Amino acid sequence: MSDDSPIVLPDDPSFGSDVQVDYPGYRSTRLRAPKRPLVTLPEELHPVGGPVFGDETVFELDYDLTKQHEGEPLGERIIVSGRVLDDNGKPIRNALVEVWQANAGGRYKHEVDQHPAPLDPNFSGAGRCRTDDDGNYRFITIKPGAYPWGNHENAWRPAHIHFSVFGRAFTQRLVTQMYFPGDPLFRFDPIFNSVRDPKARALLVSEFDLATTKPEWALAYRWNIVLGHAGSGTTPLEDT
Repeated sequence: MSDDSPIVLPDDPSFGSDVQVDYPGYRSTRLRAPKRPLVTLPEELHPVGGPVFGDETVFELDYDLTKQHEGEPLGERIIVSGRVLDDNGKPIRNALVEVWQANAGGRYKHEVDQHPAPLDPNFSGAGRCRTDDDGNYRFITIKPGAYPWGNHENAWRPAHIHFSVFGRAFTQRLVTQMYFPGDPLFRFDPIFNSVRDPKARALLVSEFDLATTKPEWALAYRWNIVLGHAGSGTTPLEDT
C-alpha cells in the first residue's frame, strides 16, 4: 500500500446496503471510482426495450457446471439455489441469472489468472439459468477455493461465486457476490468489507440448506437475491 489507509475499515452502518466504491483498502477502486460528477445521458441514448432474452439463450445443461465436459470436475459438489425478489418480496420472473467462479483449487479458467493452482479440464466455472414464475434459480457446481489476489501482503479472497442478474435488456444488469458461511477470511477481505453495514454484509452470505442437500451426493446452500435500493433487506450490488 502506498498510503496509510487500513485494509479493512471499521463498520459504519450509515452506509446501509451500498458498496463503498472508493474503499481505501481495495486498491483497484482508486481507478474504478469516479472522480467527477456523473453525466446523465439523454433517454434516447440508452433504450431499455431490447434486446429481449429468449429461451434459446439458455441451454439444458447451462445450470449444471459439473456436466459441461466429458468428465467429472474435482472438488466438493454443491447445490446453490434461491429466489430473485424485489424489495417488496415479489418474485422476479424470467430473469437471466449468470454465475462465474474459481475451481476447487481457487483458480479461474482465464489467461490472466496465473497463480500456481491446478486448472481442471472438466470445469469451466460459468453457468446460467432463468428464474421460474416464483423467482427460483438453481445451480449445481463445485465449491470454489480461496485464492491469492495481490491487493496487499498475503491477500486471499474468501470462497465466493459471482452472480449477475439481467432484466429484459443489457442495460438492466446487476452484479454481486455470494459467500459461504463461517469463512475465516471474511475479516481480512476489503471487498467483502466494502459493504460497511454488517447487517447488509450478512446478506451476501449463503445459508446451509439441509432440506435441499442430497444424501451421499451434494451439500446445498440457499441464497436469495433481493433487488432494490430501499436499504434494509436488499442485496448489496456492485456498480457495472
